[in-house]
Amino acid sequence: MPQATSRTLSLTNIASLVTNDPAQGDGGPLGLIENAALVIEDGKVAWVGPTDRAPAADETYDAGGRAAIPGFVDSHSHLLYAGDRTQEFNARMSGRPYTAGGIRTTVRATREAGDAELAATLKAHLREMLAQGTTTVETKSGYGLSPEHESRALRLAAESGLEEITYLGAHIVPPEYAEDPDGYTALVAGEMLQACAPYARWVDVFCEEGAFDEDQSRTILTAGKAQGLTPRVHANQLTHGPGVQLAVEVGAASADHCTHLTDADIDALANSATVATLLPGCEFSTRAVYPRARRLLEAGVTVALSTDCNPGSSYTSSMPFCIAIAVREMGMTPDEALWSATAGGAQALRRTDIGRLTAGSRADLALLDAPSHVHLSYRPGVPLVATVWREGVRQG
Repeated sequence: MPQATSRTLSLTNIASLVTNDPAQGDGGPLGLIENAALVIEDGKVAWVGPTDRAPAADETYDAGGRAAIPGFVDSHSHLLYAGDRTQEFNARMSGRPYTAGGIRTTVRATREAGDAELAATLKAHLREMLAQGTTTVETKSGYGLSPEHESRALRLAAESGLEEITYLGAHIVPPEYAEDPDGYTALVAGEMLQACAPYARWVDVFCEEGAFDEDQSRTILTAGKAQGLTPRVHANQLTHGPGVQLAVEVGAASADHCTHLTDADIDALANSATVATLLPGCEFSTRAVYPRARRLLEAGVTVALSTDCNPGSSYTSSMPFCIAIAVREMGMTPDEALWSATAGGAQALRRTDIGRLTAGSRADLALLDAPSHVHLSYRPGVPLVATVWREGVRQG
């Protein structure tokens, strides 16, 4: 019996195509090709180049002079939760004290919620992200803080089809262990880890004063590695702490936040494979100081951008918004910010098949209602994503 042949799709009349492959186009980090075309076959990119050299394809889609970029890679989010913290945000923005409990408020609501409610919230946010051009999402547990509730959250993430799932039992110490943080650390590194590891690829810890200290964090990350999970670290968000140095020590894929860094921290990152993931939505939503991205970039550190989408400190799912902030407030150029939101995120997830558009990569891309990717920061707040393809399939 003859085998069915795959069909090819050619996107033509692309004003500018960001490939993130320096071997393409202008030879810069974005590998920018003007007046470009792109051919998709079997969910992957088969060819990129100038439109006048495009090979024949079974179908053609006219991009209408729009820019094409790789799908955003959001490598840090917290989507497995229930409840609402509007009052907390309103109080913070109004200069009023608020003592309802922060993360603990979300923990309580998440524990009380049923599976269907948690799954619906997760799927709603994933739809929202996809519509804004995000084609790969990492998300974490961290609002259950018990073996039962943490494993439930990760199971629901796996059932949703997410590829990048992180075990964050070490988000905070829950109220029932307030007087025994070392006992909770042992639970996170023991029974809870055993329950959660089958659903996760990553293990994370909030290494910060008021959360988990260096020794507790090392214990949890080491235990996670022994179960086959790769470390990620919430590092140096609130203070000059040990998080970045620990992340490099344990071979973490990323150190996330990186707001307060010493020269030694930057040197450690620059001489490691650990990506510095910056989360500008968090500083925007808390009126905190922004990370100094320029300092990291000039030292040769690989930088990723992500939303940190969560109900408390960064309730945005918009990567274009984070790009605009990074350019306006963190000293990044429009090119650097886009690279960090695509290829940088892919490196933070140790992926080579996403975050770029070149032969063999996954056909995850977005068309912008603009002739250039620069419009993402030039026109902040404007919904520029016109069409999204994920694994070669047009969405919506």
